[in-house]
This record gives sequence, structure tokens and C-alpha cells, in this order.
Amino acid sequence: DDSDLQGTGLQSVAQKVGRRIPTAPTRILDAPDIVDDYYLNLISWGEDNVLAVALGQCVYLWDAATGDIEHLVTLRGADDYVTSVSWATIPGHSKYIAVGTNSGNIQLWDGQALKKVRTLNGHSNRVSSLAWNNQWLSSGGRDSLILQHDVRSANHVVSTYKGHTQEVCGLKWNDDGTSLASGGNENYLCIWDAAMSGRSSNNRGRTIQTEVTPRFLLTQHKAAVKALAWCPFRRGLLASGGGTADRTIKFWNTTNGTMLNSIDTGSQVCSLLWSKHQHELVSSHGFSENQLILWKYPTMTKIQEFKGHTSRVLHMEQSPDGGCVVSAAADETLRFWDLFGPPPNRRQTKGFGLGNLNVGLTTIR
Repeated sequence: DDSDLQGTGLQSVAQKVGRRIPTAPTRILDAPDIVDDYYLNLISWGEDNVLAVALGQCVYLWDAATGDIEHLVTLRGADDYVTSVSWATIPGHSKYIAVGTNSGNIQLWDGQALKKVRTLNGHSNRVSSLAWNNQWLSSGGRDSLILQHDVRSANHVVSTYKGHTQEVCGLKWNDDGTSLASGGNENYLCIWDAAMSGRSSNNRGRTIQTEVTPRFLLTQHKAAVKALAWCPFRRGLLASGGGTADRTIKFWNTTNGTMLNSIDTGSQVCSLLWSKHQHELVSSHGFSENQLILWKYPTMTKIQEFKGHTSRVLHMEQSPDGGCVVSAAADETLRFWDLFGPPPNRRQTKGFGLGNLNVGLTTIR
């Protein structure tokens, strides 16, 4: 029986990685009204161990240490809904969260005081992707633009990144903030240099925003590129995933723009995450299995598959210490998986301990 052989193969690989990997979720949360849209980015797990979840017009904050749920915002306007969320990565200011909307505005909130700080304008259509780089917030829109905002400045748009021709659905800065990767609905993957951003002055002394073009515009994917993940252990290595007509995970040397490898996963790739402390990555998928797959890098051997979602697994995020992964799917559930394991120097996930919890169903809201 092929399935028995495959199961044995996966089990033996799991034994080789030197830890037990539970195949069932350690927790399930109910997420009613989560928008089933491949191009949006609706969850974000902040450095303070709080998971932000966008459900329709609302954003809720779930404290992973205590289980407490706070309501952050409900958007006004019958046609408006949340299209992206992202916790800030500013050192000492991780309490701030950006909320992208269908109307094209971005709301900046204090996630501890639950108060709106300001609104950032500039897009002419919905804001589907957000990525922080210290005090800079990058936003990708259906208008095909990426805007670079300095959230401290009244005149906040400092540069416009032009390279995409359709909706920008994937956006990720690398760890040192020197390179930005973006993916679009026209199947482009773009790599941008942070050094090209910023205001410049004209000969009358007025500051003007700069227009930035990509360092590389890569066209090998055959469907929308939403899943993007920078490798934490190899500088310049980027993984990207393609939509239904593509189904591949591709690896890139972003220093010279070469594709290093391409793996056909058999289904739509919705999200990618690297382990923070193993040479592994996890992908999430759509039809027909709606599963997560844990891969060994660089061999791209399947370590294990994680099933349970009944619709496409649109989003993934990982806990601040990297041990736990949460997946959000169109089946209106969030599932927590202990798939990467705790850091090598710690047995227990700090402030989390999902392994001690029974699978329970809590409604966020």
C-alpha cells in the first residue's frame, strides 16, 4: 500500500530530525467571518506574544500567554473590511500595529492602549500586504504600488516602488532591513534595495519622494506570488511560493537573481515560514489536501504533513520564539501546531506552553 509506505517514510524522516513532531494541532480557535481571499494577509504574531486576527471588518488581539482576547477595531463603512495586519518590529515599540483596509487607508494603532495613533493614506485601492522595517512601513496595494511610509513623519510617504502591474499580495523585508521581496498577481517576484528609498531634495530645496525600481524582476512563477520567506541562516536566500497554476516553491540567490531550486508541491502555495533554529521550512496549501508540509532544507525531503483544515490554508505565522506555528484557513479556524519545536537551549516554549493544553475551541470575538 503506497500510503502505508509513505507514512513509514515520513515517520523515519521525523525520527531522523531528532524530535517528536505532533501531527495534531495543540489548539484550535474559531475564527468566524475570516475573509476567504488568497491575496490578503490577515494574521500577525507580534514580539509581545499577541496574535492579531482580522475577521471581516474587525481586528481582535489574542494573548498567547493568557488566552485573553481584546477587540481592537471595527471599521466603519458598509463596504470596508480589513485586508492586512502587521505588528511593528521597531525595537522598544513593538506595541504598534498597522491595519490595512479595503478603502485604501492604513490605520496605525497602539495595541496595548487600544487607541488609534494615525491614518496613512496614499493607495487608491485596497492594501493587501504590509511589512515593517524599523520605523518604515511598506504597504502593497491592489493599485500595483508599494509605498514606503515613515510613520514618524507628517508627510509620511517617502518613496514609491514601481515594478508590479497588478495587486501586490506578498511583502517581506529581510532580517537586516537591506532588501525587500514583493510578489504580485501578475506572477512577478521583485527584489528591492532599501538603499534606494528615501526622500531627495530638488534644486529649490523642497523634499520630494523618490520612485524606486526593482533590483531584480523575476518572472519564473506561473501564478500569483504571495508566499515569501527570507532564510534566517543564509544571507540573501529567499523562498517564494506560487498560486494554483504554479504550485512550486522556488529558492533564490537574491544577490545575483539566480533561481537555485524549484519544487512542485502539487497544490497552491499560500504561505511559507522558515524555522528559526532548524534547517527546515513549512508551507501551507490549498486544494486538494489543504495541508501544511514540513520540509528539510536543502534536500526538500518531506518531514511530515499536517492535515485537519477543510479549506485552503491562507496564512501562517510563528510564535516569537519560533517553536509554534499558527495556520488560518478559509474553514474559519486557526490551528496551532508544535512543528518546529522549542529552541535547542530551551525545553519549554517561553510563556506559551501550548503542549500542556488540550485541543479546545474558543471563538475569537
